[in-house]
Amino acid sequence: QVQLGESGGGLVQAGGSLRLSCAASGGTFSSYNIGWFRQAPGNEREFVAGISRGGRYTNYADSVKGRFAISRDNAKSTVYLQMNSLKPEDTAVYYCGADPSLSITIATIRMNYNYWGQGTQVTVSS
Repeated sequence: QVQLGESGGGLVQAGGSLRLSCAASGGTFSSYNIGWFRQAPGNEREFVAGISRGGRYTNYADSVKGRFAISRDNAKSTVYLQMNSLKPEDTAVYYCGADPSLSITIATIRMNYNYWGQGTQVTVSS
């Protein structure tokens, strides 16, 4: 069973950048598609970006396409989310999740991800 931990969140001005990290321990990291989700107060947890087990395929929510980039380093058991041109509406707690299904499709639905980190807060000021 894999354990996940996010880091890299913080306070940034609009237009700025942050890089989030999702570090894994336990399990076989390269067996999981990894997704980043976010949840703002009063909102449902929503898909942001995902990456396939080998890193070849990625998927992004329309709201972050062209601004965010997901990558992974399986040797370090870590997935990254580079966030550029941040907007106030990107403010949320960001979570990474692991999908153990061995699917070739990157899931965008929360229920497909069985393992989650504790989240990291991202706040973008206007």
